[in-house]
Formats: sequence, structure tokens, C-alpha cells
Amino acid sequence: MIQLIKGFKDILPEEIGYWQKIEKTAINIFENFGFKEIRIPLLEKSELFQKSIGEETDIVEKEMYTFADRSGDLITLRPEATASVVRSYIQHKMYASDSVRKFYTIGPMFRRERPQKGRYRQFYQINAEVFGVSSPLIDAQIIFMLMSIFFELSVQDATLHLNSLGCPKCRPSYKKALLDLLESKEENLCQDCKRRSQNNPLRVLDCKVDSCRNIMETAPSIIDFLCEECINHFQSVKRALSDLGIEFLIDKRLVRGLDYYTRTTFEIQTGALGAQSAVAGGGRYDGLVKTLGGPDEPAIGFAIGFDRLVEIIALNDENLKKGPDIFIAGLGDLAVYKAFELSSILSKDNIKAEMDFSGKSLKSLMKRADKLNAENVLIIGDKELQEGNAIIRNMKTKEQFSVNIENIIENIKEYLKNLK
Repeated sequence: MIQLIKGFKDILPEEIGYWQKIEKTAINIFENFGFKEIRIPLLEKSELFQKSIGEETDIVEKEMYTFADRSGDLITLRPEATASVVRSYIQHKMYASDSVRKFYTIGPMFRRERPQKGRYRQFYQINAEVFGVSSPLIDAQIIFMLMSIFFELSVQDATLHLNSLGCPKCRPSYKKALLDLLESKEENLCQDCKRRSQNNPLRVLDCKVDSCRNIMETAPSIIDFLCEECINHFQSVKRALSDLGIEFLIDKRLVRGLDYYTRTTFEIQTGALGAQSAVAGGGRYDGLVKTLGGPDEPAIGFAIGFDRLVEIIALNDENLKKGPDIFIAGLGDLAVYKAFELSSILSKDNIKAEMDFSGKSLKSLMKRADKLNAENVLIIGDKELQEGNAIIRNMKTKEQFSVNIENIIENIKEYLKNLK
């Protein structure tokens, strides 16, 4: 039997309701905030991610699915969405008609990481990106928008971690101070961080190896090295978030895993799945549009880890386990045909109706209704058709009611309406 590739998964019907709920919630909130959907390809030229994410990152060094196509060009399955959205923004000159653009996109990404619970090699993200706004108020607004999604989904312990990575003016002085620390502790660094400390010392802040994490506990905070402009920007972000009622923690080690971030960076962390872990994050990337060949436009965005969020929602959301509103049990040839007719019409009229086509016994049909988690069962047989009445059984209370077959569609709708 051919099976799944390691690190990939099927999203089965039993869980797809969680995915759909998250998508609908996010899309509704995005569009309320003026965002428009953009759909980007799965494959891009490898150069796009090397230039944007950074060649010294784990993603580019170790995790990308990169291969040569028939012409010999290196192409990559997208490991994240922002670079592709920026490429599209530049290629189609979307800045020409209006430099302020707001996009969202939902879809799969690919990284060859070690598979584990909640982390797959094909994983899904919800992304939002804003171009053309340098004001710190947009930073606060998209964080507020992100937190609104978690609020609507009833994620109880979502904690906002916040930091500033400065700008090209103030970051060099911080890099020097960090490098001084790394050089004094070089013998305790992992092999990757020994190499990174020379090329990109900020990457060491993101290392998960215990010895490196212990060293980073004593690392200077980048906030202490911010220039006046970056200080004012960060203060404005914090003030706006506080005014909107959003609590946050300043996290001096927060750098995210991508090189293009500047100034505001943030993560949403939750302990719902055990250890505290990030379920969303993002930040400013003011220089990325220019780096990839476009105009010098500021930008900010975030990504939500869809797979991990599904696991969190599934812990508490019993409503998505609901079955059909009504299961129609037809007993006898005429009754089965009537059940077919009723279930078709009710389904068209936005009532979740199911039936069994096999003509089995009432006992078997009731077992089937129970297995589907149906809330109500309409029992209708050839005898009932002749007498003009059917029976509705409430599967929770076990109560039974007689319902007239004449105008039965309206009668069922009225019955279901009264239950709500």
C-alpha cells in the first residue's frame, strides 16, 4: 500500500470543520479591516527566498525544498508567503495605482524540518501584509487585528511578545555588542552559532540549543541600542496597543527566523498544547520591497500557524462535532423515496439533512443516526405516509413528536427553529 510521504498529512473530514471555522473567522476579520485576498504560486525561483529570508537562516541553509527544473533553473517550494507577496506586489506594479495595499493569503508552505506533533513538512499559514504605511499605528492595528482573530476563536491564553529590531542606523552598534559577548563565550556555542556569530550574530538569539540559550540570557537588549527614531516608533506602538487594551510582554530575545525584519517584531505564544510555543508572528520589513527590486516602500505583516491553531481550537470546540440537524429514517420503498425527496429539499434550504438509502430496519437506522451524531430523527414509514403523520425524535431528550406530512417541509423547519 502506498502511504503518505513522511512529514505530510491528510486533512480528514472529521477535522475539516475546524479548518473551515478558522478560515471563515480570519477572512471576515481581514475584510472588515480592508484587506483583499491574493493567491500566490507554490513554486518560485530559489533566488527570491535566498535574497529575502537570508542565506544564513536555517530555512535557506537546511529546510527549503529546492531542485532544478528541466531547464536547469533552481526553483523552490515556498517556505513562507511574504517574499512571494512582495514579488507579486513589485512585478505587477501594484504600488503604481495606490502604494498603500493590504493583502491576505491562506495556503500551504513547505520546509524539510524534523516532523513532530503540530509541525509538518507541508504546513499551512494564514498571512496578512500591509505595504506603503510607515506609521507605528499600523503596527498596532495589525497586531490588534491578529489578536481579534484569536479572541473570536476563543483562544484563552494567547500572549503577545513584542520587541524592536531597530533599523540599519542603530543595528550595527548592537551587533558589535552582541559579537563581543559571543566571542567571549565562543567555546560554549554550538557549531552553527560559531559560524553564524561571524556572519549574522542576531541568528544566535534564535538558537534552540540549551548552551546557546543560556548565553543569550546575559545578552544585551537591542532596545537599549535603538536610535531616537526607532525608540519613538516603538513607544508609539506600545502606547497604541495599551490604548486598544492589548497586553504585551517585552521579549528582548525575540528576533523571529527571517532576516528581513526591522523595527517592530512580535509573536503570539500559547501554552494550550503544553510547552509555551508560538502560534503566530510577524513584524516590519521596511527594506524588503527595495531589496527585491521595487520602490522603497515600508511594509509589515504576520503569519498564523494554521495546523497548530487547529489543534488548539479542537481542544475546546464541541460545536464543530455536531452532526446533521435531522436524519430521515425511511421504512419501506415509498418511505425511502420520500426520505430522499425531503432530505434533498431540506439540504437545499440550508438545513443539514441526512438519510440512509439501504432500507434497513428502524433499529439499524437509529444506530446510523446516532453514529452521525444527528440531533433529530424523522421516522417515516409506508404506513405513516398513508396515515399522514410522521414522528420526530429528539436524540438528546429522547422525546418524540408527531408531525403532519402535509406541508412537512415547513413543519420540520418550524420544529427545528423552535429548538434554537
